[in-house]
Amino acid sequence: GQGAKATMTRPFQEDREAAPGPARAGSPEADVASLATAIAATADDSLARRLRQRLDQLTKPVGALGRLEDLALRIGLIQASEQPVVTAPRVLLFAADHGVAARGVSAYPRDVTAQMVANLVQGGAAINVLCRQHDLALTIIDVGVVPGPALPVAASETPGLVYRREPLAAGTADLVEGPAMTADQCRRALAIGQAAVAAHPGDALLLGEMGIGNTSSAALLTAWCTGAPLSVCIGRGTGLDDAGLSRKQAILSEAWERHRGITEPLAALAAMGGFELAAMAGAMLEAGRRRQLIVVDGFVVTAALLLAWRLAPALADYCVLAHRSHETGHRVAVEALGLSPLLDLELRLGEGSGAALAWPLVRSSLALLDEMATFASAGVAPREDS
Repeated sequence: GQGAKATMTRPFQEDREAAPGPARAGSPEADVASLATAIAATADDSLARRLRQRLDQLTKPVGALGRLEDLALRIGLIQASEQPVVTAPRVLLFAADHGVAARGVSAYPRDVTAQMVANLVQGGAAINVLCRQHDLALTIIDVGVVPGPALPVAASETPGLVYRREPLAAGTADLVEGPAMTADQCRRALAIGQAAVAAHPGDALLLGEMGIGNTSSAALLTAWCTGAPLSVCIGRGTGLDDAGLSRKQAILSEAWERHRGITEPLAALAAMGGFELAAMAGAMLEAGRRRQLIVVDGFVVTAALLLAWRLAPALADYCVLAHRSHETGHRVAVEALGLSPLLDLELRLGEGSGAALAWPLVRSSLALLDEMATFASAGVAPREDS
């Protein structure tokens, strides 16, 4: 893909030293390759021209709505429609723990993941507030949270909120010592993400995550996908002080030396990722196949996008970056993708909070395209060019 410097040659399998070979039918490589192939670029010059003409005929100076016009155009191309609409959005939030968190790479202990999942299910987190405000349905999926006293043990469903448990393990393995996931766990996480999108078909997917330590995986995957130095991809996460940041950098440098030679995206995801990152990558691939708008939250979700984009370069056409995270590595990811975030509020919360905050801009861009009068219908004289 554009901006990605690593190549894709190593097979996705448990024995990382085995000789490379072609993807077998029914293998994880074949399954994902088939899904990625089904994602077509949205480019349509004729449709783009008609959408732009409509925007230019609205009662305003040409281009006066700035990036809202670009947003409406992008969604029109995704839906292959001159009258795009978003009527069935859903926030998918995947939660999991990370083995590397035990090394102190976060300002919070690993127990906080389970506690925050409980808070999410009870409706007390930031994303809950924003979903209620903007009438967004929220699905929370536990794909590998370490059980704790606070963690809800039963799936539940209330109006606007679904909680499901599909844990692959009690957190990933320590990625400093070896791969974070087995190949089978990574495949299953991808499949969980795909199935979550298929279970709630709509026209827009907003993604969020919860997992203490997941900015460590995001930093490693961002460096691997973009070829940027690891040092510029590592940030303070949940608010590490200087000593904590130095410790995180040292720990991730050790992990990087172990895994940096991997050359195949799914192997990189298994080695350095997390259950929730893999699930989000699967969800994005499925949403792209279904031609859904994908609203991408901050650093961790964007890292999952980078990985999915390496598998399916056309996926970027379906994505809108909600905001520019305060995490330093997010700038690297944004530049590689060639996309411009809608907001810059110095957020570093996760949960899908930035995606929910950007959602009104999505709706406004389409309402303006649909409801504004044209110069002709309003009887307003158009611009007189010399």
